[in-house]
Amino acid sequence: MTNSWVNWAGDQHCAPATIAAPRSAEEVAEILARCGASEQTVRVAGAGHSFTDTVLTDGVLLNLAAMNRVLDVDRTTGRVRVEAGITLNAASNALHPHGLAFPNLGDIDVQTVAGATATGTHGTGATLQNLSAALHSIELMLADGSRVELNAETDPDGWRAARIGLGALGIVTAATLQLVPSFVLEGIERPVAVEDVLADLDSYVDGNEHFEFYMFAHSPLAMTKRNNTADLPEQPRAKAVDWFADILMSNYMFDALCRVGKRRPGLVPWIHRGAAYAGSYRRQVDRSYRVFASPRLIRFTEMEYAIPREHSVAAIREIKELSKQFDTPMPIEVRWVAPDDAFLSPAGGRDTCYIAVHQYRGMDYEPYFRACEAVFDRYNGRPHWGKRHFQTAETLRQRYPDWDRFAEVRRRFDPKGRFSNAYLDRVLGSV
Repeated sequence: MTNSWVNWAGDQHCAPATIAAPRSAEEVAEILARCGASEQTVRVAGAGHSFTDTVLTDGVLLNLAAMNRVLDVDRTTGRVRVEAGITLNAASNALHPHGLAFPNLGDIDVQTVAGATATGTHGTGATLQNLSAALHSIELMLADGSRVELNAETDPDGWRAARIGLGALGIVTAATLQLVPSFVLEGIERPVAVEDVLADLDSYVDGNEHFEFYMFAHSPLAMTKRNNTADLPEQPRAKAVDWFADILMSNYMFDALCRVGKRRPGLVPWIHRGAAYAGSYRRQVDRSYRVFASPRLIRFTEMEYAIPREHSVAAIREIKELSKQFDTPMPIEVRWVAPDDAFLSPAGGRDTCYIAVHQYRGMDYEPYFRACEAVFDRYNGRPHWGKRHFQTAETLRQRYPDWDRFAEVRRRFDPKGRFSNAYLDRVLGSV
């Protein structure tokens, strides 16, 4: 029977020669020894929430789900040692009793720590960096089974490369995270006219710790979300209220509308207007990780680009107008993050606006995404490494000032290309 792997969206799949589920770093080293003897390539799958072919291999595919322990907690420094396969949600739940939390999260939290950081996953907040910035130290296993501990002191270039490494340098087996004291967020969602938001965008982005919005191409409304720290007790919502808002309305009902749009594309403008007007005022006061993340049951594919913040308004308007020409029932999502210094960070060295476009499962995404990518290219956009894009190493090199420094680290850590695949050859070039 052939081994098979498929991602969350169901649109990336491969048939590895072997799928292995090691339970410890020692078992990972044993697998790598066998791969070296047989000259097989190795890739690692996290939770499968990337939309690209970054995981695909016909060699050995590692699933680190069993390496999911919290290894050490230092409440004084806020530093926590975890195995690479622990999910963001599991880590958040395990660390809350210790009084610690991630400073920021995206709108889903089922990804593994290693997978989320390796692809540059992010939340929103003009003064907050992407999730990989929380990596204080990284344990990386090389092709020969040796382990190196990378941080700002031991190997500055290795650390800056491995924080967003795409699995190209080795296997992350553990990491030390720099967390913050647990906090309560007040999340407020309400519809506001897109043009009203854009007319006063800086006050929305800078006036909230976390600000984002969704919009539909054919609707004048933006569904805004503002999350801010609150000196209030947790107020968990009743399970029935959560189910109605997050599962029934945001997932089942919207999925039904998307299916209608897939069958009858001419109804997409009406679906957009109806879905936008259905968004109403909503307030949530709870632990940070419960407010940040929501269930995502609708299957879709996605492209997301990081552009310089100063182009936010122009790019948002252009993408919204362009999206009217294509049949997609899905929304456009807009977020902001602070700069960081990871070599391949899409937000590296610049205040950043992220714009994401989506296509519902089974609908043709490529014409729409290529048209959007042409817009992002004009704004010197950098693709989110976990989302679809059509770039190559040749088109990307000029967009990353530290591109060559990453390539040098890659040659140093994986000179024989043990961790390569077709995707990495395309977007990074061969070793």
